[in-house]
Amino acid sequence: MSETSSAPGGLALVESLVNTLDIETAADSLDTADGRARFGIDEAEVPQARELRESLRAALLAHAGHPAHHPVTPLGRLLARAPLLVAVDDRDGTATLAPADTGPLLSRVAAAVAEALVAGTWTRLKACEAGTCHWAYYDRSPAGRRRWCSMQVCGARAKMRRYRASKP
Repeated sequence: MSETSSAPGGLALVESLVNTLDIETAADSLDTADGRARFGIDEAEVPQARELRESLRAALLAHAGHPAHHPVTPLGRLLARAPLLVAVDDRDGTATLAPADTGPLLSRVAAAVAEALVAGTWTRLKACEAGTCHWAYYDRSPAGRRRWCSMQVCGARAKMRRYRASKP
């Protein structure tokens, strides 16, 4: 789908998780051992990972000003279950929120969202407007108003549909 570069910091984990499902082809990399290994989960954890993925996708659609494509568990409710702790660097005293246990995907995602909130980058992670895509992308545009993961694919398709609809 997207030719854009990966999101900064921990948001790369969120972007990567959302993009495990290709909506257009229905290919889900969480169905493969390699796909699950990328996130440190086993087959039994796939249903929870999918629930988290779709809740994240709904939040990213909201960042882009679009409604969720179907009902999902609210992301805040899921992230509230993730134990985080304040980690303080003994050398320079900087503090960050970190997963209390680095294993669970939910905790790692919660820490990534917390990091992005502090950095002010959370709302720049969006989902493509195209109904057959909803691919996660990081909006690096100066105004923060990108609508599609790719102007060459999804953006071009949308513009062509609008053009054809305007012709008698």
